[in-house]
Amino acid sequence: MRQGPLTGLKVVEFAGIGPGPFCGMLLSDLGADVVRIDRKGGRGGAPSDVTARGRRSVALDLKTPGAIETCLKMMEKADAVIEGFRPGVMERLGLGPDVALKRNPKLVFGRMTGWGQTGPYANAAGHDMNYIAITGALHAIGTSEKPIPPLNLVGDFGGGALYLAFGLLAGVIQARETGQGQVIDCAMSDGAASLMAMFYGFKASGMWQETRRSNLLDGGAHFYDTYQCADGKWISIGSIEPQFYALLLEKTGISDPDFARQMDRSAWPQLREKLAAVIAGKTQAQWCEIMDGTDVCFAPVLDLGEAPKHPHNVARETFVEVGGVIQPAPAPRFSATPGAIQGPPPAVGAHDREALLDWGFTPSEIASLTGSDARIEHAGS
Repeated sequence: MRQGPLTGLKVVEFAGIGPGPFCGMLLSDLGADVVRIDRKGGRGGAPSDVTARGRRSVALDLKTPGAIETCLKMMEKADAVIEGFRPGVMERLGLGPDVALKRNPKLVFGRMTGWGQTGPYANAAGHDMNYIAITGALHAIGTSEKPIPPLNLVGDFGGGALYLAFGLLAGVIQARETGQGQVIDCAMSDGAASLMAMFYGFKASGMWQETRRSNLLDGGAHFYDTYQCADGKWISIGSIEPQFYALLLEKTGISDPDFARQMDRSAWPQLREKLAAVIAGKTQAQWCEIMDGTDVCFAPVLDLGEAPKHPHNVARETFVEVGGVIQPAPAPRFSATPGAIQGPPPAVGAHDREALLDWGFTPSEIASLTGSDARIEHAGS
């Protein structure tokens, strides 16, 4: 039984990697009925494939006319579509938005790509790092020696999946009010650029320097950085505001008058060295005992094994276990209509008959499809 604020929303997701599956997971976690179109002959279903959780799988051979017709009939009943192929692939399959919107004028057709549907790079291959490289984001993140990719959080998931989910839901609201669907061209390069809005404002106001680790929020300031402790573990300090900075000095026992130069950029390198020496004198656990829960703006830097065990995460049940795999719980939290993980990652084709019946296909239609060149796999076959 699905639950969450998106219960009743029907989404067709064409199987892909990275931001597409993550977007489908977000929608499913909040109650949407997400049916993934998988390539016939695949496997799937590994519990560790966390972003595949919570949807149903229908396996089709998209090289056959019957499978294409099945997809179009599903689009007729869907509120939204998620696809992440290169520009033109869906059109060549006969599943492009022009065809789909004729079948369902209220459909919101979400297209997730790195570079977008247009532009000089539109048909080029790429990955998260490349997409954020042309936005200014990658240049701004890293050490003084080189830019460092921030995992694939900024492009794939932040600038990609989250913007696609936001765009799809905005499109659905518009379609329900007007009866008119539309195409959502969600480029990770666009989304990552949007995420940089505040920093472009900083640059315009003279608050941003292009040299990494020379700014307030890029590790340049001694009071906004990570520090290694006596045991080799790390802590994070973010004491920007004067009252929080004063508390940092109190908790660390620092009385050096040089630290009064908090906002003097020329003093930051020297003050960082001094603060690092103080932090290195105690273990992470000792600093937690001193600073946890205070207004220093402090937290220990935890790895993926430690994070689920942190008392704050335990208290809020931020992580859950599904199929023996520890993973993040649905977010955000709704007071009246809480979301939930709708199920484990499905095996390819695990819900062929069930999903098609739920989406309004008659048994005779399913029988004719499975007996034709649509080649739909049945669960358990």
